[in-house]
Amino acid sequence: MNDLIQTVAVYALPVLFAITLHEAAHAYAAKYFGDPTAYMLGRMSLNPIKHIDPFGTILIPIALYLSTGGAFLFGYAKPVPINFGQLRKPRRDSAWVALAGPAANLFMALIWLVLYQVLGQSFGAQEFFVLMARAGILVNLALFAFNLFPIPPLDGGRILTSLLPTKYAYQFAKIEPYGFFVVLAFLFIKIGGVPLLYFWVSPVRSFALDVLQFITLPLSFLLR
Repeated sequence: MNDLIQTVAVYALPVLFAITLHEAAHAYAAKYFGDPTAYMLGRMSLNPIKHIDPFGTILIPIALYLSTGGAFLFGYAKPVPINFGQLRKPRRDSAWVALAGPAANLFMALIWLVLYQVLGQSFGAQEFFVLMARAGILVNLALFAFNLFPIPPLDGGRILTSLLPTKYAYQFAKIEPYGFFVVLAFLFIKIGGVPLLYFWVSPVRSFALDVLQFITLPLSFLLR
């Protein structure tokens, strides 16, 4: 129980920032490209309460943390409502709207990484804030990689749908009503005790981290 309380304290703020900016980015991109639906419903907001799904954001992550000993976490926020038909160029713009969420997570991971590097070299920096910055990196990179998984309704599936030729995109989009169950299958079916989804998330997350570390390389030299 003490470990759970400590973990929640460290991860709470990074998770709230991660899901809030992810969903707000979708809403902003949709409005920018011509669909004001999310904006009119108050979802283009930095208020995390508007994006929290009690089941997907709170109950599922806690249950998975307890059942796997913290080895694997999964969750989701309340999806932003988007009327793709109102976008100025639906096929093209839907890809940008979908990409906005993971891009926001990648940017936040960069900010947390900079903070982690600065705190790591700061004399007297509180360990709690160092751990929080590390959690911010992990959470945002995990969300970035997970949401790019190419199955609709995840962002990666929406991006792939927009890139496919029309007749194939139409067929592929039919997966969307069952996409959540496909993702759950990849989550719970394991090879050697490792969820299938991990074989997507791990390399994408590692590649993204390598890119961010390369970007912050000058800073890391200055802090040494």
